[in-house]
Amino acid sequence: MKTEWSIKSFDELTSLELYKIIQLRIEVFVVEQNCPFQDADNKDQTSWHFMGWQSDQLVAYTRIVPPGLAFSEPSIGRVVTSKLVRGTGMGRILMEKSMEELYKLYPSSSIKIGAQLYLKTFYESLGFVTCSDIYLEDGIEHIYMIKA
Repeated sequence: MKTEWSIKSFDELTSLELYKIIQLRIEVFVVEQNCPFQDADNKDQTSWHFMGWQSDQLVAYTRIVPPGLAFSEPSIGRVVTSKLVRGTGMGRILMEKSMEELYKLYPSSSIKIGAQLYLKTFYESLGFVTCSDIYLEDGIEHIYMIKA
């Protein structure tokens, strides 16, 4: 099935798009990963929301955070795919397209992320390198990574 990609500022999101974003983030980060955390962190309002849709189903999403909000560099966070597309390479496509969009917004910039430790090899395959020790965030091991 064809995936339609779009990027919007918070103010451009429709109420249905915002609902689907929150629904997917809770489904994966809270329910699947059994990790209650404060998802509403006041970064959504000034971030960009990159979405992959198949028909009316949100199947892939990232939040592109501007420099100075989470890190001095821009960041890609809340990286999530629906169960419907896992194992199809959608995660890689999502990250590659998210990086393309980030570079359109912030040319010649490095990208810094806070990655779940188990995804270290995946992010390394996209050009990220570890730049921190392991830290716990919401009970899950993470590392900071950067792509120059």
